Amino acid sequence: MAAEPKPEILAAFEAAKGFMPVREGLALYAAAADAATLGLPLLEVGTYCGRSTILLADAARSAGVTALTVDHHRGSEEQQPGWEYHDPTVVDPEVGLMDTLPTFRRTLRRAGLEEHVVALVGRSPQVAAVWGGKLGFVFIDGGHTDEHANGDYEGWAPHVADGGLLVIHDVFPDPADGGQAPHRVHQRALASGAFSEISVTDSLRVLRRTGPGI
Repeated sequence: MAAEPKPEILAAFEAAKGFMPVREGLALYAAAADAATLGLPLLEVGTYCGRSTILLADAARSAGVTALTVDHHRGSEEQQPGWEYHDPTVVDPEVGLMDTLPTFRRTLRRAGLEEHVVALVGRSPQVAAVWGGKLGFVFIDGGHTDEHANGDYEGWAPHVADGGLLVIHDVFPDPADGGQAPHRVHQRALASGAFSEISVTDSLRVLRRTGPGI
């Protein structure tokens, strides 16, 4: 049976600012708990305000590993002023730019998970370039342009250990449902022969490393 978060963790997830639906969150938690048995860190790309981080952190805590989360905290393209997902409450009034880092930190503190997360503040390709270790789990949920989605994949997929999981969010095969960059990355991962799909939950795809390369 797939692992499920405790009621208080699920409640913290639902209360946190963010966009991931509960069904996808439960699938993400199950995948993270599965991958955590490898004894390696769990990493997500695209922190925003920490909604999904709560789930990864709890799965990591249960397995005695660490959750890592990568974000520059200035917001992705669709979160900028004038766009659909812009939230003016996370704009730093002093500099006039988005800054989701304070909200993220409050989210983790309220959930009691601060000690189980390492926040990597910076742009994903730069952080990936200096990361040297293997990861049991990589969750790609960052920028949705081809440049950013491919950069996240190329930067982090090589670090997924044998048997580890690669999870991609916002995969929409039909262009009418959403942007296509995550879908193209998903197709690229499958075509590589390095990953095999093990579950689909709405727009969330879970793949396991079954061979070398990306």
